[in-house]
Amino acid sequence: MHSDETFHFKGVTLLVTHYNRTNSLYNLLNAFESLHCKFDEIIVSDDGSRPENMAILEQLQEQFSFRLVKARVNLGLGNNINKGQEAVITPYTLYVQEDFEPTSLFPTKFAKSLQILHENQEIDIVRYYAYFEYPYLTQPNEGFYKMDFKIWKWGYRKFYVYSDHPHLRRSTYFNKFGKYLEGIKGDNTEYSMMMSFLKKNGQALFYKNFNDLFLQKNSQSEPSTMNRDFWRESNNIVVVNIRHIYRHLKFNLDYFR
Repeated sequence: MHSDETFHFKGVTLLVTHYNRTNSLYNLLNAFESLHCKFDEIIVSDDGSRPENMAILEQLQEQFSFRLVKARVNLGLGNNINKGQEAVITPYTLYVQEDFEPTSLFPTKFAKSLQILHENQEIDIVRYYAYFEYPYLTQPNEGFYKMDFKIWKWGYRKFYVYSDHPHLRRSTYFNKFGKYLEGIKGDNTEYSMMMSFLKKNGQALFYKNFNDLFLQKNSQSEPSTMNRDFWRESNNIVVVNIRHIYRHLKFNLDYFR
């Protein structure tokens, strides 16, 4: 049962990247509405969806009153985030891909993280979701922890400070870290931004119970649009070990380039 309390997050734009998954987009926006979350603006940045999806998008635009930023053709994740972020005029951006849905715990925790970001100018982003817990967390604050990246610390997972998963950031983000690389695969776009974030001393908070605030929903009718190579997904023990060694070497080398 949801509270009747309305949460108006002033100074925040909800930025959603979208490509051909209009049902997922509806579920995301409807979930925010059901939780009584209001933002100064909602922007949906579309990556050249099919005509039939565009027709549904325009119907959703009427229902949820978002600003639709279109693309004539599919230009990939980097371009889609760039043009969406450039359209934001508020101080803060909550970035979410369309296949996520917020939980009932999200509004109060988001309000807390927004307060932390407002009071601590050195923090660049606050992360709400992950596939694993970041290995080096310090300074607990109501479930949020500082991500403590040090190049000399053990393991390659220390590099995953930035992620495209749902996060809050300052809308001046590009001024410090640059825009996302375009014309390359989505995974490489994310990786390049991760390295830029680290090299420019980005500071991030991480919500430790990372499955509590957002759920990722990939249905059979609208599966993930991110295609990954076999070696990235395989659970074969030999492949896993090779992957770990490769990432350890590559990440450290790329950091010093």
